[in-house]
Amino acid sequence: MKNSRIRVLLIGAAGRMGKTINALANGDLNIDITARCDLGDSIEPSMKNCDVAIDFSQPDATAEICRVALEHSKPLVIGTTGHSQEQRRIIEETARSVPIVFASNFSIGVNVLFWLTRKAAEQLGGDFNVAIVETHHKMKKDAPSGTAKTLAQVLKATKKTKREIPIHSIREGDVVGEHTVNFTGPGERLELTHRAASREIFARGALRAAEWIINQPAGLYSMQNVLGL
Repeated sequence: MKNSRIRVLLIGAAGRMGKTINALANGDLNIDITARCDLGDSIEPSMKNCDVAIDFSQPDATAEICRVALEHSKPLVIGTTGHSQEQRRIIEETARSVPIVFASNFSIGVNVLFWLTRKAAEQLGGDFNVAIVETHHKMKKDAPSGTAKTLAQVLKATKKTKREIPIHSIREGDVVGEHTVNFTGPGERLELTHRAASREIFARGALRAAEWIINQPAGLYSMQNVLGL
């Protein structure tokens, strides 16, 4: 694999993220987008001839993508968000047999935000209340965002609480993505914020994940695994 370009099947190629990944891959010496699929296309012929598939399509396509990847033993990078519990279960089941990177956000900066959020929650303890504010473009369908849900999961696990973490979702303009975690305590307030200026940061991370996952055993991985955080 080290002496040849990685053959990638891009699912959801006509979407915003798909177009960005495709454009960025054109300048990547290690990646070759050998096939592009969208809604209504059969992915099976293309899956046979790829090394890894990157999925930024729709949650409703998850079951079929996982079925075909499992049939042909192909690794997956899944960046689609808004999955139901059943769709997440299908991904988890598939990851028992093939390696999958499943991430709500492929930005390196956002994954550092996950790490910082966990560390801040550990240090600040129970005296600080937490809340998440996320803003995206008005065309984004799911709310809260997958990234906000992941931040909430990090906080719940760290604070060892079953209470829901408040998430405030804003949809306006063409905002690529902004996430802020607020820690409010007696007499002070801490804010951790990440602002995405371009979709290239997500595309770059997805391509990095595609290169990483082809050398991994079966399992469900996060972007933090890819980055070694």
